[in-house]
Amino acid sequence: MSAAEYLLPYDFSPLTILTYITVLGLYSYGLFSMPNSDRPGAGRIFTFTLGVLLCYGVMQTLFDYYSQYMFFVHRGQHLILHHLGPILIALSNPLPVMQYLYRQIPKSALPFLAPVGWVYRCLQHPVLASLLFFGLIYLWLWPPIHFDAMLSRDLYWVMNWSMLIDGLLFWWLIFDPRSPATTNALGYGKRMLCLAVVAIPQMVLGAYIVFARGMVYDVYEVCGRAWPMPPETDQLLGGLLTWIPPAMMSILGILIILRRAMRDDTTSNVSNKAAKEATQ
Repeated sequence: MSAAEYLLPYDFSPLTILTYITVLGLYSYGLFSMPNSDRPGAGRIFTFTLGVLLCYGVMQTLFDYYSQYMFFVHRGQHLILHHLGPILIALSNPLPVMQYLYRQIPKSALPFLAPVGWVYRCLQHPVLASLLFFGLIYLWLWPPIHFDAMLSRDLYWVMNWSMLIDGLLFWWLIFDPRSPATTNALGYGKRMLCLAVVAIPQMVLGAYIVFARGMVYDVYEVCGRAWPMPPETDQLLGGLLTWIPPAMMSILGILIILRRAMRDDTTSNVSNKAAKEATQ
């Protein structure tokens, strides 16, 4: 197969492609329309685009075929949809672009968006957000449900989209660029606690898969594997991808939040010192 053929959709989804085109189109429109002083730098634009393209790649290229016929590739797919892609998008800080696009919405349409805002605020509660984050992983990896999801096209798409949307919500909550000192953003300590809370269940589930005796997910035996790999090896690699990378990403997230907290504390101290000197 040529390189171009690997990039073609395995299971063509017009809705998926339209969604990604809309996201990149709106982001590009916001970039070129907003003032230069508010426009994010090239690094942030690249990070956002990379995050979106990675998510698209695992959903609408031949990668999606291998994820349906190899357990460890499937876990890699969800690692990107639920972790890596949303992390890159959140770290790119698309907030200025989002705010600019929001200001372009006609005021007459704002009342219709009120229910969306209410649902968003509920889902962003730290307790619910944490439960949903690791709860969805457990749900879709529960063997009977996983079996059905891998054999049902509709349920398979629901699984992947739920992982992506939940990942975007959770990592935006964690990497919200607003300072808790001046806004209603979640405090840095609570963000780090959320990361620690969601890491433990993922590590437990990954370790269970790694050390399980016998096949946990026999759907790949029913449908056959894309490569002649021993089933035990496929399950072992999938368990490791469920166990180690998510834990490392939680640790990395804690370090990033800790750095932000220290920077905000330094900025606050400098501001307070300047204010005291100004009053003397």
